[in-house]
Parts: sequence; C-alpha cells; structure tokens
Amino acid sequence: MKSLRHIFLYCIIFFNNAPIANEIDNSYQQQSLLAVLFKRTSAEYKANTVQTYALAKNNIDDALKDKSWSALVDQKIDYHNLPPAVILDIDETVLDNSEHQVRSIKNGTNYPIGWKEWVSEESAEALPGVKEYLSYANSKGVKVFYVTNRTHDLEEYTRNNIKNLGLPLDEDIDVLLMKNEKGWTSDKTSRRDLISKDFRVIHIFGDQLDDFIPLKDTATSISSRKMLIDKYSDMWGQKWFMLINPMYGEWEEAIYEHCWSCFPEESDRVNQRLKALDKN
Repeated sequence: MKSLRHIFLYCIIFFNNAPIANEIDNSYQQQSLLAVLFKRTSAEYKANTVQTYALAKNNIDDALKDKSWSALVDQKIDYHNLPPAVILDIDETVLDNSEHQVRSIKNGTNYPIGWKEWVSEESAEALPGVKEYLSYANSKGVKVFYVTNRTHDLEEYTRNNIKNLGLPLDEDIDVLLMKNEKGWTSDKTSRRDLISKDFRVIHIFGDQLDDFIPLKDTATSISSRKMLIDKYSDMWGQKWFMLINPMYGEWEEAIYEHCWSCFPEESDRVNQRLKALDKN
C-alpha cells in the first residue's frame, strides 16, 4: 500500500509539472518542435556544421596567399595589402542557443521572453567545428570579428561566453560588434564596411542571408531571396559559409511577407505556411 501511495503521489507531481502535449499542440511553439529536435538530436546537423567549418579551414592558406581574395563585394578601398580577417555572426553560427528554444517550447513562450536570462547564464556551447576553424585562423594571424545582432546590453555576457569556450577574442581593438552599439541597427552592412577599412576579409559566416548581403536586399520575397543565392554563386563555399538554422530566421519572415502584424492569429500564420508549400 505504501508503494502505491508513492506511485500515486509521483504521478500527481509529474503530470502537474510536465509539458502537456495538447498545450504544445495549440501553441506557436509546436511548429518549431521538429526543427529544434533536428538541431539537437540529428547526426546530420552536426555533420553539416563540421563540414562547413572544415571546408573553410582548408582554404585559409589559399586565401592568405591570394591578395585579391576578398569576401566583401564592392569593397571601395584597396584591400590587397591589408591584414586578413574573418567575420562571424554569433547565434547559431558560433554559439548554440537551442537550449533557449527548448525552454520556450516547454514553457509555451516566444522570443524575447527568457532570452536575456539565457544569455546571462553564459552557458551556450560552441557549434561543432567552429573552435577548430577559429584556432587555425588565429594561429595564422587572422583577426576574428564577431558581428552580431545581440543587443549591446548583452555584451559582457556574450564576451564571457566566448572566452569560456576558449575562442579567440582579441582586446587590442573592438572585435565584438553588437546591435545598438554606436548606433548600429539590425543591418550589418555598416559594421562590415567599418572592418573593411583596415582589414581584408577572407571569410564570412552566418545563418541568415543578411549576414552576407545588405538587409534591404534580403528582406524580400521567397523567390527573390533564392535568386540572391544564384547571384552570388561564386561566393558560397569559397568565401561565404552558411550555417543551417531551421529554428528561426528571416526565411520564416519571408513566409509572412516580412509583416508579422499582418498575420496576428496563429491560424493566419498556419494558412501562410500551407500556401508556402506550393512556392519554389
């Protein structure tokens, strides 16, 4: 009898605290469940990330020898004899924030709820392959810049997280360029331009198109965004390296025509997602 009481009490505690499947089914977070599982559980995701950074690492020496090599299009100054640098986005490019997505699913919340708390823990792990790439680039005298749309108030946490992982973070100049710092907006173009004044950028890494291309060009339709890939076909896998992020991003904004307020109800967004199945 005593053991049955214990089992009964355990069941009460468990079901009072466990996520309820129906609640998740009815939440906006349900759509991200498989995406988060893909990132956290699949060997395929790890292989893709390791592959991306290994490919980039393998052409660093060629990029350093070729003084005409630049990952910035339409660079306006003579960059040929400038010291080399690489630019990386942070979230889902260097740092893995899938734990924050897990918490959002379980708690039925959406960004930005819980985001600052997550960042302040300074516990995000590095993506597979990034440390090996950055260590090699750093050993070759390549300056590492992190250009992120994390807001400036999160800089100390971000800096500590990067350092805790043993990733390069120079202090002779500012290499961590954040949104709202010095008036910088979500468009990263001005920050890339600033780096280009003193460095020859050989690689750029990101998980969003606007990590490479001005935001004004990428905030467009699904088909137009795909056409940008063709336009810059000579950059991908040589100078530009895209990390897969199925959890969130501008790709989803394109489904809603970059107008979240135009589809205020989840049912409206579901209809848009269904319509997008027929687009290519």
